[in-house]
Amino acid sequence: MQRDVHHLLTEHLSALGMALPPREELTDLLRQAFTPEDAELALALPAGGIPLRVTGVAEIAARCGGDPTDLAPRLDDLAARGLIFSGRMPDGELGYALHQVGFGFPQTFLWKGEETPEAAAMAGLVARYFNREVTRLAYGGTETKPYRYVPLDTSLEPGTQAVLPAHAMEPLLERAHVFAVAHCPCRMGLKLRGRACEHPLDVCMKFDELAEYLIERGLGRAIDRDEARMIVRRSAEAGLVHFVDNAEGPVRHNCNCCGCACWNVGSIRRRKIPRDVLMATYFLRTTDNGACTGCGACARVCPVDAVSIEDGRAFLDEEWCIGCGVCVSRCPSEAAGLRPRADVDLSLAPDFETLHRRILDQRGL
Repeated sequence: MQRDVHHLLTEHLSALGMALPPREELTDLLRQAFTPEDAELALALPAGGIPLRVTGVAEIAARCGGDPTDLAPRLDDLAARGLIFSGRMPDGELGYALHQVGFGFPQTFLWKGEETPEAAAMAGLVARYFNREVTRLAYGGTETKPYRYVPLDTSLEPGTQAVLPAHAMEPLLERAHVFAVAHCPCRMGLKLRGRACEHPLDVCMKFDELAEYLIERGLGRAIDRDEARMIVRRSAEAGLVHFVDNAEGPVRHNCNCCGCACWNVGSIRRRKIPRDVLMATYFLRTTDNGACTGCGACARVCPVDAVSIEDGRAFLDEEWCIGCGVCVSRCPSEAAGLRPRADVDLSLAPDFETLHRRILDQRGL
């Protein structure tokens, strides 16, 4: 196989902390998004670091032998087109970074919610690349999982919330400073391929430097903390699953996922990737058999089809339950509840950087 610049970029992206597994389908996608000149410049951005960690223009210029004055507008153009990340360095200057899996790639092609031929073409390329094997490698390749499920706030008993405050959405929102909302890239991708589901689209939230990027580059819109709370409530009412970075906080992500379209919940729902390979799950459903009436409300709403009705009561498949609490919120007899898993460590990485340093260590980077 001839190693042109897009193949070189494919290999470069495979060395990221949240790496893109190298496939010919990825090279095809990169050819569609990056001109050869764009790809050459992207190769000058370092791989191997934690997501969202930017590098200054002078260092990028030194890596490729270019002139910082010439490179700065070219780098900013790549960021304006959503092809690389941009953010402020400690000295206030703009820096740039490669998009990593889940942190801009492939989300930037879909966050805007545009329904254009170009967006539809990218949605098709993304779907061809992100098959289940790529998903398994990208998100399940290390012992430390980059993301976790957070139970609906109404599904946890007050005592549990008091003891495990990081396992609820409200404390995570309290620790964020900048908020943005965009379209769900999973559901947008499905819609652009003619298979839309009924769940809301504009519920994909980002925080702090990732939010600043979405706002500055027109990929999402700025919201405040109160609107973020409203989006959390609306998502819960729609039966969506809260999904965040696997750290105490501040976190950068909150996606609200469905079993129809989303890469994580959908793969588990269809029993294609084991739950614990893909995601961190800290809770499981419980059932008060004396109170359960066997009405089936919980089975109908379970995003991963882990609940069934057998002999007039709810039966849980513990191997696939994700502890999201959607069933708890719908139980008319209050028979459903959540308990912390006894077989996992409930402690979280203290922050985003520690989480991703652990992942880098486990990948040998």
